[in-house]
Amino acid sequence: MNEVRPNYTMVLAAAEYAAEWHKHGKPRKDANKTPYINHPIAVARLLADEGAVDDPEVLAAALLHDVIEDTPVDATELRARFGERVTRIVLDVSDDKRLDKPVRKELQVQHAPHLPADSKLVKLADKICNLRDVANNPPSHWDLQRRRDYFAWAERVVAGLRGANAALDRLYEEAAAGRP
Repeated sequence: MNEVRPNYTMVLAAAEYAAEWHKHGKPRKDANKTPYINHPIAVARLLADEGAVDDPEVLAAALLHDVIEDTPVDATELRARFGERVTRIVLDVSDDKRLDKPVRKELQVQHAPHLPADSKLVKLADKICNLRDVANNPPSHWDLQRRRDYFAWAERVVAGLRGANAALDRLYEEAAAGRP
């Protein structure tokens, strides 16, 4: 019996594309100035390895989840390269940087319960990775209160994402337990 395996060509193309666009951007905010591309790779890997997600379009969207928000890439270009579903997921999890940060953060809380299941997977994996980073390798300029505030805000976002994937729900609980 032949096993049907997902086609991961799109995932590899997304990794290459994300790496190209993020290479000239800012590094992560941690004290080690980790290359930014490590974050989308961590999000995709968490989905695949710990969340048992094997949908190539979801994994590609995880790799690309910050390109519209943090680079000059727009939805038209992303759609032409990766299709409608990947682009929709990326747009679903992207902030509108034209808005003030407090507004963007509140919109994440408001929109989370209404996201499609595939977008919830990427958003939840992103929050888990960010919580792990804030707990274990926080931005050097964040004091304890700012780290605690991030965890409290993430809890509000994740409340609207629960139920999309039981393994990710458990991983979120583990990450939240690392609260500073």
